[in-house]
Amino acid sequence: MKQGPLPAVDSSDDMAGSADLPRCGPLPTEVGVSGPGSEEPLGVVAVGPAGAERRSVLAVLLGLDPVMLTVPAGSWLLVRHAKVPTRSAFVPGYRQPHSYGADRDAAGPALARPPRRVELSVPEPLLRHFTLIDTPDTGALGVAGSRVLLDAVGRAGALLFVIAADQAFTAAELNLLAEVAPTPVQVVFAVTPGAAGWAPLADSAATTEDAGASVPPAGGGSGEVDPVAVTVAAHRAALLAAVPALAGARWFPVDDADSAADLRRALVNWAAGEALERGSAAPPVPPGQTGRVSVVADPGDWSEQLDRQTRSCAQRIRQHLALELANVHLRAVQEIVFGVGSAGLPELLDREMAALSLLATAQCDHAVRGIVSDAATRVLGAPPVEGVRRRIAIAMQYGLTDHRVGRDLDRVLLITSTAGVAGLTGAEAIDALAGYPTAARDEVLPPVAVALSGGCWQQWRTPGNGDHNAARAWSQRALREVELELSREISRRFEVIRLSLGVVLNDAVDHGILLA
Repeated sequence: MKQGPLPAVDSSDDMAGSADLPRCGPLPTEVGVSGPGSEEPLGVVAVGPAGAERRSVLAVLLGLDPVMLTVPAGSWLLVRHAKVPTRSAFVPGYRQPHSYGADRDAAGPALARPPRRVELSVPEPLLRHFTLIDTPDTGALGVAGSRVLLDAVGRAGALLFVIAADQAFTAAELNLLAEVAPTPVQVVFAVTPGAAGWAPLADSAATTEDAGASVPPAGGGSGEVDPVAVTVAAHRAALLAAVPALAGARWFPVDDADSAADLRRALVNWAAGEALERGSAAPPVPPGQTGRVSVVADPGDWSEQLDRQTRSCAQRIRQHLALELANVHLRAVQEIVFGVGSAGLPELLDREMAALSLLATAQCDHAVRGIVSDAATRVLGAPPVEGVRRRIAIAMQYGLTDHRVGRDLDRVLLITSTAGVAGLTGAEAIDALAGYPTAARDEVLPPVAVALSGGCWQQWRTPGNGDHNAARAWSQRALREVELELSREISRRFEVIRLSLGVVLNDAVDHGILLA
C-alpha cells in the first residue's frame, strides 16, 4: 500500500495542451504508512486477532480492569494521561462528544450508531510517555480498515501485535505487517496463552523445527523444554518465513503483570528515544519563517498557469475518487451477497468512507502543496523553503473566509438512511470522525470527512430488513450521492485555492516583496 503514481487516469483538460504549462503531478493512490510529523504525539497502536486477549494485555500494562477498555464493535479506543479520569465517545453527526463515567460500572450512552473512537483518560504514569490505541480485531478490518490502521500506525510510531499461543497469522495480517516492516515504525509482538495454555499450533511447531529455531530448556540444564519459549519461537519462525524484514522485532510472552514488565520497559525505552528523534527532526523555527522575501521583476503569466493547474488537479482528484467509489461499491455488493449481509452494510460502508476521507485529504494536501510551490517559484524566482511556504499557507487560510465560495469548508458529509447526503459544519464535527486524531494541521484546507449517520444502522439492523437487492440498490444510490457531493466539494476547494493564492501572490507582485 505504498504511495505512488496514479494509475492510468486521463488528467488532461481542454486547456492544458501546452507542454510548458504546469499540470497536476503524481498523487498518492492509497492510504499507507507515512512518517510521523515532529508535532505528532507518540502512540502505541495495539493490533491483533479476536481471541488473543489483547484487551487484557493492555489492562495489565495500565493496571486497569479490562472492562474499562471495552468499546462497541468497530470503534477505536484511545487511552491518554490525565489527572482526572474521564471517558468520552466521539460519534459522527455530533459536534460534541458524549461523556460518561470512567469507572468499570459506568454504562455507556445510548447511541444510534457506534462511535468512531472512545477516549479514556486515566492518571496512569505509563501514559505520560505515549498514548495507547486499541483497534478493532484484524479479522474485521477489511481492505478499508487496514488502510486506516496503516495511517494511524505511521503517525503513532509503534505497533504492538498481540497473538495467542494457539493462533496463527492470517494472510491479511501478514500483508499488514509486510506493509509496516520497511518503515521506521517500531514493531513489538506479545504472545498470550491460548485455550490450552502455552501449547503452540502443530504447524507452527513444525515450522520452528524446520527453521532450526533455538529453544532454551526450562532451566538448570534439566533438558526440559520451556513451553513458553517454544510457543514464542514457533510464532516468530512462522512470521519470518513470510516477513523476514521483521527479524529485529522483539517478542514478549505476557500472561500476568510480572511477565508484562519487560514489555512495559521496552515501550518506555522506545518512547524515550523516539521523542528525542522527533524533537530534533525539525527546527523550532524553519528557514524562511521570518525576513524579507523579494519577487522577480517579471513573473510572467503566473496567474493563468495557476488557473490551469488548479483545474487540472481538481479534475484528476475527482476522477480518482470516482474510481475509488466504484471499487467500494463492488466490495459492498460482495459483502452483502457473500459476507456480512444487509446487517453488516453500515459498518462496512463506514470503514470505506473513513479510508476514502483519508485518501481524499492526502490527495488534496499533496496537490495544494504542489500548486503553492509551483506558483510561488514563478513569482519568487526560486522554490519556497518551508518557512516561506508556511507563511503563504497562513495568509491563504486568512483569506479563505473572504471568498463566498470558501465558507464552510470544514464540513462533514453524512450518508443518510434515505441514501442522501447531509452536511454538518465545524471543526468539532470533523474531529468526531477520526479514529486516531492528527496533531494540529499546517495544511491550507481542512480534512475531507465522510461518514454514515445513525439512521443507516437503525435501518439495516432492523429485524426483517434483510433484502439483499434493496441493500445493493441503496448502497449504489448512496455512493452515487457521495460521488456527486465530493465532486462539487473538490471543485469548490480548488477554486478557493486559486482565489486565495492569487490574492497573496498578486499583493507580492504589486509590492515587490512577499507580504505574508
